[in-house]
Amino acid sequence: MRKLLPAALIGLAALVVAPASALDLTKKRENLPDLVLGNEEGNDFVVENKDIEMEAGRAYRLRIVAKGRQEYKFYAPEFFRYIWLNQIVINHLEIHGGGPPDHLEFDDPGEIAIEFVAIKPGAYKWEARGLEAKGMTGTITVK
Repeated sequence: MRKLLPAALIGLAALVVAPASALDLTKKRENLPDLVLGNEEGNDFVVENKDIEMEAGRAYRLRIVAKGRQEYKFYAPEFFRYIWLNQIVINHLEIHGGGPPDHLEFDDPGEIAIEFVAIKPGAYKWEARGLEAKGMTGTITVK
């Protein structure tokens, strides 16, 4: 039992020191290509950058931009489940919370930015709910 005590103390000391020297991932955020729903030429169902790729363990900003005149309900439940969400930004206003959103909704043209750290690798489907048959789906891949 005495031999285990010093090893346990060393392990505990490592846990206490580690957070102080840990890297703040949110300070080195990378901007992803904008995921754009619709366009200004009247095509409400075109999607620009429908497939997005990133690496696990890195911080990102993804801007979802609605340019069309549809009501877009952006769902990506599995993706939202496997990220650490720092904030959601709408018109320079920040939303901070303890959990992922159910979905993001656009009633008018505009943008919503999500700032996050990708946690779990995988291929996650997103959709503009109700507009899937019009091609408003894609994949967010975390490597």
